[in-house]
Amino acid sequence: MRDLGTAHVNGRPSAFPARDGASGAALTRPRRVTILGATGSIGLSTLDLIGRAPEDYEIVALTAATNAERLAELAIRHRAQRAVLACESHYGALRERLAGTGIEAAAGENAVIEAARMPADWIMAAIVGAAGLRPTFAAAEQGTCLALANKECLVSAGEVFLAAVASARAVLLPVDSEHSAAFQAIDQSPSHCIETITLTASGGPFRTWDAERIKAARPEDALKHPNWSMGRKITIDSATLMNKGLELIEAYHLFPVRVDQLGVLVHPQSIVHCLVQYCDGSVLAQMSSPDMRTPIAYSLAWPERMPAPTERLDLTRLGALTFEPADPVRFPALRVAREALAAGGLAPTILNAANEIAVEAFLDRRIGFTDIAAAVEDVLDRAASEIGLAPPRSLDDVLGADRAARALAAQRCEARAS
Repeated sequence: MRDLGTAHVNGRPSAFPARDGASGAALTRPRRVTILGATGSIGLSTLDLIGRAPEDYEIVALTAATNAERLAELAIRHRAQRAVLACESHYGALRERLAGTGIEAAAGENAVIEAARMPADWIMAAIVGAAGLRPTFAAAEQGTCLALANKECLVSAGEVFLAAVASARAVLLPVDSEHSAAFQAIDQSPSHCIETITLTASGGPFRTWDAERIKAARPEDALKHPNWSMGRKITIDSATLMNKGLELIEAYHLFPVRVDQLGVLVHPQSIVHCLVQYCDGSVLAQMSSPDMRTPIAYSLAWPERMPAPTERLDLTRLGALTFEPADPVRFPALRVAREALAAGGLAPTILNAANEIAVEAFLDRRIGFTDIAAAVEDVLDRAASEIGLAPPRSLDDVLGADRAARALAAQRCEARAS
């Protein structure tokens, strides 16, 4: 297994994995795999890839939140050793569906954490939200390949999470399409050669809308993403561009760069996922069709590559790839996220928690679309004095700030709704 890189930028560790010593990371067959969040879009895409080469993989554990029927179906199809639900009230349904299969059923938060600790060669961390923090920390403790699709570990827990990864000598593999693209474009390049890393954004469904029309946007409008099929929360984040702000925070922790070396470009076609500019003027861009199975396959086979059933690019059919600046006036969430990144400490934790509550309030039609970014900014302002922004020293510090920020955000949204 390759060691976690120890590059430092302004005194902070980078999570970028070292690329030397390839023989130590050679794939074993079959590769033992655990998927935390198996019934979500990332988990299902991962299992789709594994199902195309079942002889190469052995499923150790699959977890889900509440969907006992779907989890049992997946566990049986992929011959998992253990299936775990986070919600204990659905345990009976899971146990009944797995009766006689030889697959172990379990439920509860501790059971999910125990599943994350089962010996595996590669673990997909795809549990959405703060619920994924403890299981992903537990998975990192194994010192194995950890494919990261949970934003909160880097956005909310940042350096605390990276310290845990480094302590266990785990290999952290980014799964977001933009961060996977940056990982591929940087490859073995030393950090002092990198000038900028630019993440691309589709622009979401409101890219061409004026400010007044955006203000009146309804949930059903915001959920119509032009290119990607994703969960409701991340689709709203794409509409506000908050997702790109969260990804900037992730990129800051993943790669050996300063805040001022990170940027965002709107790219409506979603073909170029990231651009890395070097000190000699070269720009390397990773391109692929907008299908999450491409970055998942890259992490699943790393340091090799594997076939993926994704649409191949036909540049003659595309005709043109266009780029435009992100508009901070119509999409203030990106500015708010940048300010939280610059503030550091617990500010990104509070940003993420407040955003989750505000998005939920918007989906419930209790606040308007433009109230999402406004609510997050208000909570950040209040949190500076009511919660404090000092850097967290442990996961418990992160979770405490997360709970406090959610309470402030709920108050703010209720006040707005009334």
